[in-house]
Amino acid sequence: MSRNENRLGLPESPTQDETLAPVAAPQEGAGPAFSWSVPTEFVELPSRGIFYHEGHPLHNTTSTEIKYMTAKEEDILTSRSLLKEGVALDRMLQNLLVDKSIDISSLLIGDKNALLVAARRTGYGPEYETTVTCPSCENSDSFSFDISEPPVKDIQENCKEAGATILEDGTVRILLPMTKAVVTCRFMTSADEVKITKEMERKSKKKMEASTTDIFRTYITSVNGDNSPFTIESFIQAMPARDSRHLRKVYTSTVPDIDLNQSFECDNCGYQTEMEVPLGVDFFWPG
Repeated sequence: MSRNENRLGLPESPTQDETLAPVAAPQEGAGPAFSWSVPTEFVELPSRGIFYHEGHPLHNTTSTEIKYMTAKEEDILTSRSLLKEGVALDRMLQNLLVDKSIDISSLLIGDKNALLVAARRTGYGPEYETTVTCPSCENSDSFSFDISEPPVKDIQENCKEAGATILEDGTVRILLPMTKAVVTCRFMTSADEVKITKEMERKSKKKMEASTTDIFRTYITSVNGDNSPFTIESFIQAMPARDSRHLRKVYTSTVPDIDLNQSFECDNCGYQTEMEVPLGVDFFWPG
């Protein structure tokens, strides 16, 4: 939803006058002295703001405003130093946020995904063409994703279907089938995602396998009402495989996010499946 549509009831796409409106006319004999306002857009937050603590800028906020991408953001995305550190996307999004009190690292992953897609759409349009590999025949071919209006997952309905309960503090309560333990979980933030990625890279360098327990440690906040680190760690280590699978499935299905799955049919073998739009730095460079 664009800012102008929200405030004035005008069409979503900004007019030329809105995009290229000089603030003041140049004086006679002076050189060009134009200043243009960058259009903005309000982005719906999948979390609806209900999972942020009181005091967070997005607490109980259903949307936030971002600027359209410009050449400045392209410079950020191509910065070798930022790409090497793995922070180019975060730095770009931080630059686009109108409300500078919002820290990108504190965003829930689903809300961040919504901002990434909106930024890509304002920068390069609603079609994202990239190369994908067929899961069946492994043939690689170009495929065009439509990112014009990715649907937002229904948090309440998903929790109801999964048998999970949203608590007042923004955590989710899940009953496990084997142990009958009641586990509460919080939804991960961008900072959590970065931390997990770095841990996976560290283990990869040492030829160690990434661990599901690392992710459990990140989002489990209590077991049967006990939030002590010792209790949580002991439970994670002893959790039956059936409970582990159930917890992962329910957590994934209830995470507030946009639905990035789209229908895919292989031109080579005719295989059909749902394929998720890949998000990364390459996402911001049109095919």
